[in-house]
Amino acid sequence: MEAAMDLMRRMPPKQSQTALSSLLALLPEHSQELLSRVDQPLEVLCDVESGKEFLLCDYNRDGDSHRSPWSNKYHPPLDDGCQPSADLRKLEVEANDVFAVYRDQYYEGGISSVYMWEPDEGEGFASCFLIKKDGSKSGQGRRGYLQEGLWDAIHVIEVGAEDEGTARYRLTSTVMLSLTTSDTDAGTFNLSGSITRQMILDLAVSEGHLCNMGRMIEEMEGKLRNSLDQILDTTNVLKIAFFSDQNAQL
Repeated sequence: MEAAMDLMRRMPPKQSQTALSSLLALLPEHSQELLSRVDQPLEVLCDVESGKEFLLCDYNRDGDSHRSPWSNKYHPPLDDGCQPSADLRKLEVEANDVFAVYRDQYYEGGISSVYMWEPDEGEGFASCFLIKKDGSKSGQGRRGYLQEGLWDAIHVIEVGAEDEGTARYRLTSTVMLSLTTSDTDAGTFNLSGSITRQMILDLAVSEGHLCNMGRMIEEMEGKLRNSLDQILDTTNVLKIAFFSDQNAQL
């Protein structure tokens, strides 16, 4: 498992699904652990009842079906699929509405989904906030500069039991990025990869769990963007230096 996880961390996001399928065939006894620990580019499905798209991940999957955050129903239909409690479902509905506003303000489009569930052991709850943005020429919110531009953000938050008005929040965030350009002067540029960071905070719950989780995600996404900007700036410098050297030789 350690070698398998090390391999998946080095896989470009576009090849992760193929690599994971191969590992599942080689290690069937570890299939559940692999599916729960390996982040993959998010897939999209349409909720027929609400007419809205939602994102698929391991946190809304039960067997071969996925639960929609909009209708709370599984696609394909599943009679005995796992469901959040009534109180947690109410918070999930509110979180999806709030996160959709956040997505539009920060990403100017894309698709978002929020899922919540009770842990198998202990108190508290867990949640997963997902965003997928297609910035390619044919995607939503397109800028026209990228032949392919995909951003998949996965934020998983574990919320502990309340103790004297505070709770511990453990946030694990992963961003998968794929950028491809095709320019007649500079040639083709292809960059893909993923970055994962974690944050743990003890916060007062007086303003509600949703406010605390929202602030943590906003802060974490700012840090992740800064890290990716530094990588992109370094890559652009190397690219410019390479093509300058090539032109000098010509």
